[in-house]
Amino acid sequence: MTKNYDQIFQIETGNQGVIYEENPNDSPYEATPYSFIERCFNELKITAQDQLVDYGSGKGRLLFYAHHRFHMKVIGVEKDRHLHEIAKKNKAIYGESHPKGKSEIILLNQSAEDYEVHREDTIFYFFNPFSLSVFDQVLQKIQASRKQDERDLTLIFYYPRQKYIDYLLDTAFEIDKEILIPGLSRLNPDERFLVYRG
Repeated sequence: MTKNYDQIFQIETGNQGVIYEENPNDSPYEATPYSFIERCFNELKITAQDQLVDYGSGKGRLLFYAHHRFHMKVIGVEKDRHLHEIAKKNKAIYGESHPKGKSEIILLNQSAEDYEVHREDTIFYFFNPFSLSVFDQVLQKIQASRKQDERDLTLIFYYPRQKYIDYLLDTAFEIDKEILIPGLSRLNPDERFLVYRG
């Protein structure tokens, strides 16, 4: 049975007080259920040497979970100032019981396309991401970083739309696995994870 990590960490990352961006390039905030995150990460080989970037990290749910489970450095890129402030409060609370989180969880209040990919970044997470034009800019930076510093990269998509899947066909990334949500994926084919490697 999946734990309620919000209660364990004493943080708030749910959909309460949902904030909708007015920019048509952005999606509204929606937290990935912990049970889904757990199912996805159970299928992946992740170590403390990996570094995860969550584009559109919202209140930080995925960041706190990944840091707690894998003791890895995580970076959240969130454009919405209000969500960023909530994530900062969550980080302060989480840091009281997880001191390393103070330095290993990085929260950035900026647009996804403005994030400069670091050579240490190896895993990139997207939940029904932004517009295709923004995604193009983000992926260009990821691919440029890979050319500059050769390394294996992983892209994780939750609730992937067909337009992103089609776009990835013309990139160096290839689909590695599909992770389904029991029961839910049959009702809605978009309720799944797609993992790409490159």
